[in-house]
Amino acid sequence: MPSPTPATSSGYYGRHIFFCLNERKNGEDSCAMHNAQEGFDRCKAKVKAEGLSGPGKVRVNKAGCLDRCAGGPVAVVYPEAVWYTFVDGDDIDEIVESHLKHGKVVERLVLPADVGR
Repeated sequence: MPSPTPATSSGYYGRHIFFCLNERKNGEDSCAMHNAQEGFDRCKAKVKAEGLSGPGKVRVNKAGCLDRCAGGPVAVVYPEAVWYTFVDGDDIDEIVESHLKHGKVVERLVLPADVGR
């Protein structure tokens, strides 16, 4: 099985994926309103099940507002700084399998650069 980007002297994990789980109290659109928690939970479980988690591998993190609400829900993978949007569990599975496991960006899910808040 190919492994994720190995940890380097500058980092403990090979890749991080951060999921915006922010919920705006004023009723404005936010990632929490678009099943972001379910995406996070699925990604975390899939990464663990695939043996991709841990030092030198992948870390799945919760994040507050990433300020790209208009594209929500959003997640970002570092160190490549690839921003994703997703609709369902199948999208999350594809991000895990393609990007987190094999290092190949899922182009169809990349959030356009001009999408902000």
